[in-house]
Amino acid sequence: MKFLLTAVNAKYIHSNPAIYSLRSYVLAKEPSFAEDIMLAEYTINHELSVVLADIYQKKPDAIGFSCYIWNWNMIRDLVRELSKLLPGVPIWLGGPEVSYEPEQVLQELPEIAGIMVGEGEETFLALLRHYRNQCPCQEQSDGRKQDSCRAENSTLSAIPGLYLPGIKSTGARKLTELSDIPFFYEDLSVFQNRILYYESSRGCPFRCSYCLSSIDKTVRLRDLQLVKKELQYFLDHKVPQVKFVDRTFNCNHAHAMGIWQYIKEHDNGVTNFHFEIEADLLTDEELKLLHTLRPGLAQMEIGVQSTNPVTLQEIRRYTNVDKLCYVVEKLRGGHNIHVHLDLIAGLPYEDYASFGRSFNEVYAMRPEQLQLGFLKVLKGSYMYEKAEDYGLSYLTKPPYEVLFTRWLPYEDVIKLKKIEEMVELYYNSNQFRHVLPVLERGFPEPFAMYEALAVYYEVHGYYIQTPSRAYRYEVLLRFAMEYLPDQQELLAELLTYDMYLRENLKARAGFMRDQKEWYPKVQAFYEQEEKNPCLLKGYEGYHARQLMKMTHMEVFAYPVWEEDGQEKKLKEPACILFDYRERDPLYGDARTVEWRET
Repeated sequence: MKFLLTAVNAKYIHSNPAIYSLRSYVLAKEPSFAEDIMLAEYTINHELSVVLADIYQKKPDAIGFSCYIWNWNMIRDLVRELSKLLPGVPIWLGGPEVSYEPEQVLQELPEIAGIMVGEGEETFLALLRHYRNQCPCQEQSDGRKQDSCRAENSTLSAIPGLYLPGIKSTGARKLTELSDIPFFYEDLSVFQNRILYYESSRGCPFRCSYCLSSIDKTVRLRDLQLVKKELQYFLDHKVPQVKFVDRTFNCNHAHAMGIWQYIKEHDNGVTNFHFEIEADLLTDEELKLLHTLRPGLAQMEIGVQSTNPVTLQEIRRYTNVDKLCYVVEKLRGGHNIHVHLDLIAGLPYEDYASFGRSFNEVYAMRPEQLQLGFLKVLKGSYMYEKAEDYGLSYLTKPPYEVLFTRWLPYEDVIKLKKIEEMVELYYNSNQFRHVLPVLERGFPEPFAMYEALAVYYEVHGYYIQTPSRAYRYEVLLRFAMEYLPDQQELLAELLTYDMYLRENLKARAGFMRDQKEWYPKVQAFYEQEEKNPCLLKGYEGYHARQLMKMTHMEVFAYPVWEEDGQEKKLKEPACILFDYRERDPLYGDARTVEWRET
């Protein structure tokens, strides 16, 4: 028999660990099932007809879908159409989107054979054993499978972890021992150019009301020696990034320290590891170790969600904002770790003004990424149960995102959506890190600046999605001139510096200073470097004109590269060399050197 495990990912760069984990677990227990399991991955951007045709041509005897909020709409459509194309072929669903209201799913999709509820490794193994024993799956003359392939519920009812039509729950299944799940990345060619996800723990010790992880408070750790062995595999193959899916990676001090120490000692200079951590749990010992990591080796994501104490209490988070500030300052102080801080709009007791205060407090910590998310009301979460009490209205279909609450009307949600776009475009891109702090001086607070920028884009009809980087810089300069009209020269130079930090431009933007008068001096510098390399060591053998194309020299009237005091004009213009062979590992900025004639 052929059981097709199917994933529908949000993007091509994503992968679905669930289907690989199910297969690897089964094969470790029953190697004879190797020919019985097929995998298929698609994305939500595929045409439905393309996916249907591909699944049909695989001629599966049974199908399983891994269901999440991002793919649920498409999977429902696939189920309905596949039941016509492959009559008699049982279709099974699993994953968080179907595990918490399975009866409602069965009513909506009578075409399915049942639902694998919760963790699926052992349940899937039992299901395969059932089909091998009970279902010969003989083909009829027209190529369809016999109806006997849909096994009787009376037999399936003996398998814990299922939800079946008519029978409902077959009983809860014991949680899987995490170390028993085999490593499934033996063939990395399947994951080329995609994010690799890794799980070293399951469960979460916290009870955040919006999160499904709060349901399972039992934290299970994968054996540390096993984890180290598997991480070494990634390091040996120099994969670009490994993203830990642990809900609170540092909930166990020894576990976290062991992993961070290992990746430090076995660093290959290439691989980056992403961790989701709880700031309140981070110790000085852990911070000290993290400071010793290679720049770019690790990045930390911290879910702040809000700094409103009433909101935090209501959603059952107990964040110490002072400790959070301390931790972020320490993490960023080493200039070696990317820090991502997350906020959620639409939480109880947080109105527009309160969210603005949360934004300003988190923004003041200067994370490399400030993610503005919107509350998603997930089935099975405590937030789902409390929705009526909060006057919480949300999308009926996935991703179940907030529309309005008792405190936040829909008009304000719309405004926050537009602010989110501006933050993503200008702050999270890290392409405007020198001009933004100066521009902020024209506003009472950062939130007000992004609010005004969002209005400016809308009023003037500017495009948010544009392939032109120069366009975004030019729009920002026009916007800045309305609030800091007497600083046009400084703002133009700050934008010029930010732009050249990232890219050796082929054409200069219209706002950039004319450099013709400095050309003889710049040419003389490159000719000297050709003869006797000083600032461009490693470029030996290149002619002066080649060096001018490979690097860039810009003359500035302001010290735009400094963190403070950029607005004080220099007595003499300064020449800044941009070297694109050496880049900052956190931001991708070119190495810069100030050059003065001798």
